Amino acid sequence: QVPLVESGGGLVQAGGSLRLSCAASVRTFSTYVMGWFRQAPGKEREFVGAISGSGSSTTSTDSVKGRFTASRDNAKNTVYLQMNSLKPEDTAVYYCAASRFTDIFSMARNGPNKIDYWGQGTQVTVSS
Repeated sequence: QVPLVESGGGLVQAGGSLRLSCAASVRTFSTYVMGWFRQAPGKEREFVGAISGSGSSTTSTDSVKGRFTASRDNAKNTVYLQMNSLKPEDTAVYYCAASRFTDIFSMARNGPNKIDYWGQGTQVTVSS
């Protein structure tokens, strides 16, 4: 059973919105910090945002602040990434990630390290 499954990607025009979802089958979902990363062609995987286990704290990379918001529903074992005002440079494969051994700021600082589970990724394409 795949621990994390993303959905919600697609093609959108610049200025549009998408909401990504990540359904988790891990036990004790609320004990995991959940993060979102993205990887554009020819580039390294980069941190986008993270949310604490309770959902009370979030952080995001500067390039998406004010446009992207992470949220979670622990009753549904699901984390979301609401993406507004999308830009062509947001085009990438988006991955959700789960970690029990970090906090949201460490996840932002460490990047794609110390991650327990990765989703399979979902493509987001923003046309100009």
